[in-house]
Formats: sequence, structure tokens, C-alpha cells
Amino acid sequence: MGYNLLKGKRGIIFGALDENSIAWKTAQTVHDEGGTFVLTNAPIAMRMGQIDELAKKTGSEIIPADATSVEDLDNLVAKSVEILGGKIDFVLHSIGMSVNVRKGRAYTDEKYDFTAKGWDVSALSFHKVMQSLYKADAMNEWGSIVALTYMAAQRTFPDYNDMADNKAYLESVARSFGYFFGKEKKVRVNTISQSPTATTAGQGVKGFDGFISYAEKMSPLGNATAQDCADYTVTLFSDLTKKVTMQNLFHDGGFSNTGVSQEVIEKF
Repeated sequence: MGYNLLKGKRGIIFGALDENSIAWKTAQTVHDEGGTFVLTNAPIAMRMGQIDELAKKTGSEIIPADATSVEDLDNLVAKSVEILGGKIDFVLHSIGMSVNVRKGRAYTDEKYDFTAKGWDVSALSFHKVMQSLYKADAMNEWGSIVALTYMAAQRTFPDYNDMADNKAYLESVARSFGYFFGKEKKVRVNTISQSPTATTAGQGVKGFDGFISYAEKMSPLGNATAQDCADYTVTLFSDLTKKVTMQNLFHDGGFSNTGVSQEVIEKF
């Protein structure tokens, strides 16, 4: 049941791949809350996923865009404003990829061409998205921009590889661009540091099953699901959080503030 939290609001959602993805769940929840949006993903990701199905369910249009291409993003922003009939109120950046992880390269044996590509897709793309929105003056006042991150930006998780560095950069971009977007456009920029989540992308990380089980045992409230994250994201898109900006918001059942849990002590 929706509360019409986003009635009349328009947005862009990046990264919906399949029904397991956080962006997919967010799109469905935004739709339930009365929001309208454009869906976008890289052409290659669209061929792999089922984004057409999501578009039909939510009455949304799809605009393919490579988030590393400024030209594609400028086109996406202009077309979105045209299709939606006005400026944008919310944006979700749910994009991440490491070629080093995909190719099985250890953090101590990175191929730097792979590193640069992963950084561009996972982190610099967030700056590019916001710069396109900013230069086009495409965001409404009190709009909200959210990117998804993970606490490997603050703590070491060996198998997360160079994605940890990408997330640290992503969070810094949110703070830095958030200052200018807030000061000059009254737009909020935040990152959500989500629990390990059983998405297609998440399961590509080595040892993921073991880690998600460990995080579940460490978190007083248990891991936050993709749907939980979608619900939280909607609150950040809504007018209920107008003064929240430049924050990295932990959404992890308490994992980030737990030194050790009784369950983990008993396990060892």
C-alpha cells in the first residue's frame, strides 16, 4: 500500500537489470508512491536484463545511455525532461562494475586499464550524471539525488577488490557535488551504504554467500533487503527529508556500528 509520498514527482532511475536489483525494486516502489520516471541503463546491460518488463509494469519509457558518456547523459537529461513534462525531482544512481573482479584479478595484481574502466563506470559516472543535470538546470528545487554504495569504502573487505576504492570516490563526489547542488539549486545529494544484497552484481563478488551470512549474524536487525533499500530510498526522494544532504547513510541493520555480535562469538 502506498502513501502517495512521490505524487507528482518525476525522476530518472539508473541500473534496473532484473527483479533482484535494488533499482528495479526502487522503480516499483516509486511507482506505488505515485512517482513517474524514465528508466535507463547501458545498452549491453539492457540486453542482459528484463528492463522492458519493468517499463510495462510502471508505464515508463526507457532511454538507453552509457553513464560514462557525457553526450549520452546530456541526451538522457534533455529527453527525460521532455518525456516527463518538466524538471526532475529525483535520481537514483545504481551502477557498479569491476573488470578486475570479473576477470579474477587480485587487488595486488590489478590491470590498470581494467581499474580505470571500473572507476569510470562505478564512480566517475556519478559526477558525470550530476554535472549533466546541473548544467542543464534540470533539477527542481528540493530535488533528491541518491547513489548506492557499500561500507568497503570505510573498512577493508579483501574480496571487494578495487570496488572499495570506487565506492570511496563515489561517496566523496556526493559530498563535493552535494555542496554546490545544495547551495545553488537546493538539491540534496546522498549515498546509501547498503547491506550486502543478493543482486546479480553482488553475487559476482568472490565469497559472497559466506559474507552475506556473516553480515546477517553481525547485524542486530539482520541484513537490509533490496526491498528495504527501495523503501529507504523513497524516503530520501520524498519531501520528508528536505534537509538531509551530503550524507553517507548506513542502511545495514546496525552492522556498521557493531564490533562483534553474540552469534559471531558463539560461532568461533
